[in-house]
Amino acid sequence: MGDFVRAKRDSIRPADLGLPDQPRRRAPGLRRTELATRAGVSVEYLTRIEQGRDRNPSVAVLNAIADGLSLDAAERAHLRYLAKITGGACAAHQRPAPPPREVRATVLDTLRLLEPGVALVTNRLGDVLAHTSGFALLMDGTGLLDLPEPNLTRYVFLDPAARTVFADWGQVADEQAFDLWLGPSAGTAEWFRAELAPLAGAEFTRRANRQLPPPSTPLRINHPSGTELRWHREVLELSSADAQQLVVLLPADGETAAAFERLRAGRPGRLRAL
Repeated sequence: MGDFVRAKRDSIRPADLGLPDQPRRRAPGLRRTELATRAGVSVEYLTRIEQGRDRNPSVAVLNAIADGLSLDAAERAHLRYLAKITGGACAAHQRPAPPPREVRATVLDTLRLLEPGVALVTNRLGDVLAHTSGFALLMDGTGLLDLPEPNLTRYVFLDPAARTVFADWGQVADEQAFDLWLGPSAGTAEWFRAELAPLAGAEFTRRANRQLPPPSTPLRINHPSGTELRWHREVLELSSADAQQLVVLLPADGETAAAFERLRAGRPGRLRAL
């Protein structure tokens, strides 16, 4: 929670909030004094929150800080979530049970209706749990689906091929690292981060600690055939008991639609659940 507040404060230009851009700023963002004034809290209290020494701010304080930072709806929800897990939800030392890999039959039926489109069922850890033949064709030759239990987050940070496959690798890496804060559970995500950090190094830990939600942009994929494909993504949250998402990729332009049709010609496939 403290990392998020500090990162967001550092990212705001004072001029965007109507504040004078005073000289001798050591950093381009808001000063603690400026945020404290806007939020109506003391500088000392704000410092304790940013340094992790106060882990249980009231709802009123959270709302005041959100107002002071001019957070949007998604950022406010993320701040509340961070306050919840910072307050002790991650304190257990035992390894939590892994999230369920089973995909409900009705979800698989929904996925079949999307054939021959590009869609998959995943969770916030990046596990690829089921996918259409269109997704298999899109990822053919990239290495993502080569393992028995493919995981997009591990692929992005650990497989060198990912930096070629994803034209905007940094954006995808930001998205995968941020998604870990959203579940499937706080404890499971904490264990996953702890296991991945030594393998992925600073490229992962820097993003995992950044806290700021990345912007939504089209996904650009350099297909092994030599074609760049651009996709819009629609993410549909399944029931809370599933802790899974149905992700549908839609061509972002006519060139992508035409190129993918050429790839798909003569390649009938079927749904695959992992």
